Amino acid sequence: MPKSNLATSTIQISGPIPGPRAQSILDRRDATTVRGLYRSCPIVAASASGATVTDVDGNVFIDLAGGIGTLNAGHCPPEVTQAIHDQVDKLIHLSNIVGTYESMVQLNEKLHEIVPIRGPKKTLLCNSGVEAGENAVKIARYATGRQGIIVFEGAFHGRSLLGMTMTSKYALFKRGFGPFASEVYRVPFPYEYREKPSGMSTDDFCELRINDLKKALVAQIDPTSVAAVIIEPVQGEGGFIPAPPAYMRALRELTDQYGILLASDEVQTGFCRTGKMFAIEHTPGCGTQWDVDMVIMAKSIGSGLPIAAVTGKAEVMDKPHVGGLGSTFGGNPVACAGAVATIDYMRENNLADRANEIGAITLDYFRRWQAKHAAIGDVRCIGAMCALEFVTDRETKEPNSVLPPLIVEEAFQRGLIMIRAGLYGSCLRLLAPLVISDAQLHEAMQALESAIDAAVLRAKTA
Repeated sequence: MPKSNLATSTIQISGPIPGPRAQSILDRRDATTVRGLYRSCPIVAASASGATVTDVDGNVFIDLAGGIGTLNAGHCPPEVTQAIHDQVDKLIHLSNIVGTYESMVQLNEKLHEIVPIRGPKKTLLCNSGVEAGENAVKIARYATGRQGIIVFEGAFHGRSLLGMTMTSKYALFKRGFGPFASEVYRVPFPYEYREKPSGMSTDDFCELRINDLKKALVAQIDPTSVAAVIIEPVQGEGGFIPAPPAYMRALRELTDQYGILLASDEVQTGFCRTGKMFAIEHTPGCGTQWDVDMVIMAKSIGSGLPIAAVTGKAEVMDKPHVGGLGSTFGGNPVACAGAVATIDYMRENNLADRANEIGAITLDYFRRWQAKHAAIGDVRCIGAMCALEFVTDRETKEPNSVLPPLIVEEAFQRGLIMIRAGLYGSCLRLLAPLVISDAQLHEAMQALESAIDAAVLRAKTA
């Protein structure tokens, strides 16, 4: 069993993993749970705190998956769990369709403070990211009287019918589940590493990709029929690919030209992950000289509770008729209380700044590994949204989808919880809780380096 060489070790592994209790529960999971539900790591969690997870056999892991970007404030932050306990004792559910409770209003007010949209704002609270995205589409269609929605290659917007339609990765998420929704159109994303021609500047590449969108507004759909463009400012499932600021500005100019709404899907990028509260803030002038019409949020908004939101310009959000929007559990009192406490915790502890510190440390490791392993084609850290992209050949950039699952497996045996990503399944994504200590981060990076070394060796000798 690999051991950490640090004097003080967070990771504690005793015996083979999964251990006997975990294996017993995993067997029960397999017997009772649908085969189509993927499982990245064979961990059976008993408890968690900060950046660590303890399994049912007493093994302690460092979490680099963060609930797929849901735990930016860490596992079970005390201020958040206290707010949840306080709310549970008073009111668990009412439904905001039936009545009102203060935690709902407080959360709306918090979101209006932090979402970088100028002028009056309104919010719709939901249960999940895909539900928030679908409501953004409904609102955009109602507000504009148009039906068309434009999304991007490599995008992920969830697993509902409309969510799958807007999602780009076909074989994994969409195969066998059609037919899909109509009036959704897809254009290339500005994926610099894979698609920018050698020697071309970023600005020229952004112009090239904007021209792709302009062509789509001739060849695929007339701009007067487009309700909204929905973009992830940093693609999540697609492999942590940032849209350059020049592209975001040009996109806003083009959508403004044709009266098309612009929605930023911040489900994975929001709440300090990228070193800003929201990723669109990396484009200078956001919230002052320019802004989007709607921001779609979920995941880390509630420290793991099922809550999501769409916040947008009031004149847009208020267009649908009364009764046209809503859900039974959306904006549940307990989830709202947890989200209010989470936002306060993030702001009071400067987690956006901490994300930049984590990213700087991680990127230093990534670059050293890239120099050592030809299989690492690109490394990316936007704040603490960090990815390694693997290739079979650096010149051709042929995606390597073999190494990431091997690395995840090797990393788990070394006490790390990890997940992969990428349109081709060729990326590892790191979403460590932003409360991870420097010592834990260095320990995790050393364990991951060992896992990469082992996986590369396995792949060569297979």
